[in-house]
This record gives sequence, C-alpha cells and structure tokens, in this order.
Amino acid sequence: MKDYLLFVDTETSGIPRDWNQPYASRGNWPHIAQLAWVVYTREGAEVKAENHYIQPSDYDLDPAAGSVHGLTVAFLRENGESRHAVMQCLHRDLTHYQPLVVAHFMQLDFHMVGVGFHRAGLTNPLLGLPLFCTMRATGPLLRHSAQGFLRLPELYQRLFKEPQPRAHDALADAYAAARCFFEMQRQGIITDETMRQQGPPVGLPQPLGPARRLQIGVAPWLLVSAVLLVLLAFWLLA
Repeated sequence: MKDYLLFVDTETSGIPRDWNQPYASRGNWPHIAQLAWVVYTREGAEVKAENHYIQPSDYDLDPAAGSVHGLTVAFLRENGESRHAVMQCLHRDLTHYQPLVVAHFMQLDFHMVGVGFHRAGLTNPLLGLPLFCTMRATGPLLRHSAQGFLRLPELYQRLFKEPQPRAHDALADAYAAARCFFEMQRQGIITDETMRQQGPPVGLPQPLGPARRLQIGVAPWLLVSAVLLVLLAFWLLA
C-alpha cells in the first residue's frame, strides 16, 4: 500500500445525465459545490484536511441535490472559492503525496473530480494514481445478497453501532470513509489483496472523450449508464 491515503468526497449540483459523455459535453455533467479531502499515513495518522466550497458563478443547484446536502446558492456565493483555486489545491496534494485515493462510491467522485480538473484547465492526477472504493468493499458486511452495497451511513452504523455524524457533508463524509476504511482493514475485510483485486472504477468511460473510451459496444454502455443512474438516484434520495 502507498505511504499516504487521500480520502475524497464531493457534494454536487445534481447528477450526470449520461455517464458516457466526455467532460467537455455541455450541460451533461453537474458541478462540484463542496469538495473535501483528508490525507492520512498508511498507519492511520491524520496529516491534513481540506474543505472547500465552490462559487456558483456558472451553475445552479438542482432542488433534489440541495435537499440532500443542504447547500444553497446564497451560502455558496458567500462562502465559495474559485473553482481553479480549489482544484489547484487538490492537484497539489495529489501530486505531492502520490496517495492511494479512497472514496465511498468512487465512480461518482472520480468523475466529479475529473470534471472539476477539466473545467479548471488542469491535468487530472487521478489518472496515474491507485483508487479504492469502500462501497465496493462492503460485500462481506451485507445481510442479504439482494442489498447490493452499503451506503456510507449504513456502513458506519454497521461498523461502529452509532449514526454517522453529519452525513452528506463532504468533509464529514471523507472522515467517515476514512474511519470505515481503517476499521475494515483492522477487521481483515480490506487487505492488500482486496485493494489489488478491485482496481479502478469499472463500467465507466475514459474521462477524455470518445477517442479514449473502452472499445465495447453501444448497448452495454447504455445498460451500464442506466444502472449507474438508478444507483446514484437511490444514493442521493435515500
């Protein structure tokens, strides 16, 4: 495992319309409203934490998304920073620490961070770093096979027998994902082999558009998109 781990979480203005579209596709991808990350050593010692809101200068909040995370346009205008400054800060930490990047529901955070780098005119360091999704590692904790995966509050409750503090706040979620990761590692649910086997997010297109996409047929992509949209809708509204 890497010397450092970076746990990242995003709160967004909405959900993607089509997961197959390149990041430059206008109106397809939502915007990051809040971006937070926490860096740890491999032994579990916290190194630093960052929490940023992004100015809504070129986006509005979908009411459904706002009802989940509680952010408002007025709050973001008062507390937000420029997208470029926020993404540059994350870019600097990813480049400096060269961490294992961890998220709960990595498929969403991977793409939202990638979209953020694209819109800020920055390269995407995630493309050269190992990734791990704690949601995809929850299989051994499921009580019945039809459940699929555990959402972060469910995983937190299952592991610690207490509610997750401030769910759907990006910084709180990043801390919760970190606590869950290290506890699952302590219990032997997450191992070096588990991390090697999981690999990068699956069932999603390459982030730079059609020329970089995986060479598979159109129909499978449509099916994957539909499944992911249903999963994301459940995630946001549950």
